[in-house]
Amino acid sequence: MKLWLDGGLQDTESARVSVFDHGLTVGDGIFETVKAVDGRPFALTRHLDRLTRSARGLGLPDPDLDEVRRACTAVLDANPMALGRLRITYTGGHGPLGSDRGEHGPTLVVAVGESARRPDSTAVITVPWTRNERGAVTGLKTTSYAENVVALARAREQGASEALFGNTVGQLCEGTGSNVFVVLDGEIHTPPLASGCLAGITRALVVEWTGAKETDLPLDVLEGADEIFLTSTLRDVQAVGRVDDRPLAGAPGPVTAKAMRVFDERAGNDLDP
Repeated sequence: MKLWLDGGLQDTESARVSVFDHGLTVGDGIFETVKAVDGRPFALTRHLDRLTRSARGLGLPDPDLDEVRRACTAVLDANPMALGRLRITYTGGHGPLGSDRGEHGPTLVVAVGESARRPDSTAVITVPWTRNERGAVTGLKTTSYAENVVALARAREQGASEALFGNTVGQLCEGTGSNVFVVLDGEIHTPPLASGCLAGITRALVVEWTGAKETDLPLDVLEGADEIFLTSTLRDVQAVGRVDDRPLAGAPGPVTAKAMRVFDERAGNDLDP
């Protein structure tokens, strides 16, 4: 396996990032996960636009998107696979053992790992912790992911693949690595960005392609929604068959199934929508 590190391809066994890298010591970094199908990335332009937005939100220099594109192509060419998780990581670089940044400039890593198609439906849980819709890094895809690690571990313990958060005012927000949609009286709704959720790439495409409405939703909407589904880079559109102790019989339901078909068709016709 080969990855891209600061300007070129390297073997995974010999590639090294400084132990003083700010992405490691204080989580000062951003990332994107891009689906790659037969060596071709999906929606790369949208992902790179969000990478730049996240960098600006953290006060990092704008990434060199031409280099990032070259890195993605090189890594995918060097590691052929049918379905891959392409990971772009961009950090504050070598820095002091504190919150202040150093002067060495950012670190760029691009790597890929093999993936498998997700099941059509899954189980989720809700967790007691909240998303802060007014935080300094709200809406940014940062490497500070410990909160998600804890919540996802809770989900795994309960036989689920995802954990869903409310925000500080009791509204439905998002999952650890996904956006959430609910079907109410035949209409698709998803929390607005003001809820504190990430501006997911797949979320945006589903909103555009299905006409889903961005709606403030109470967390307990999950107790009565007709259908629930998740979206993310590698889930695409995935039905929820159980939320906490509530089964949703027959998942995917008809509205979710249609959204799945629409997404598969539109994504199959345009790799960079």
